[in-house]
Amino acid sequence: MQEFLEATDIIDFDHPAVAAKARELAEGYANDTEIVRRCFEFVRDEIRHTGDAGEGITTLRASEVLEHQTGWCYAKSILLAALLRANGIPTALCYQRLSCGEYREGIYCLHGLNAVYLEPYGWYRIDARGNKAGVDAQFEPPHEKLAFELGENEYDLPERYSEPLPVVVEALKTRKNYSEMIGHFPDIDGEFSS
Repeated sequence: MQEFLEATDIIDFDHPAVAAKARELAEGYANDTEIVRRCFEFVRDEIRHTGDAGEGITTLRASEVLEHQTGWCYAKSILLAALLRANGIPTALCYQRLSCGEYREGIYCLHGLNAVYLEPYGWYRIDARGNKAGVDAQFEPPHEKLAFELGENEYDLPERYSEPLPVVVEALKTRKNYSEMIGHFPDIDGEFSS
């Protein structure tokens, strides 16, 4: 469980601004479930999804996402992991492979979300990408209400990761803005397909 509690270069909850925001969101709550709810709703509702905004820079580190108040789903999941880990709640990064037809027809890409370890539920997935028409992710343990239902040729990657996948990091480092990311989202081959 320790790997899902650690600060890293990217999940940088030891950054003063991230640590302060984590404390602020947990203030007055002793219950992990309520702290997760507060952090989840903050990232889902207050951090703009770069793709939904249709503009903006590409952020990577939790501190960058918080500073600029924007991020792709991958970056938003990194910020959420940082806020929760700062509060001592084991948090993993998870991925789905989905159609990206919303941005460009005929392509697939990874979608980033999180899993948190909550007593008495165990690992529970949450998706703070941001709601909009047709997307209604909620925090309703033990029931998962993720942003997207899987369709044809879409699937969950089976692992929980303590760090973002290298292909995600590379995309967020090299695609500096909205227009550079469109059509060049991180993806993997079908090795995880079920």
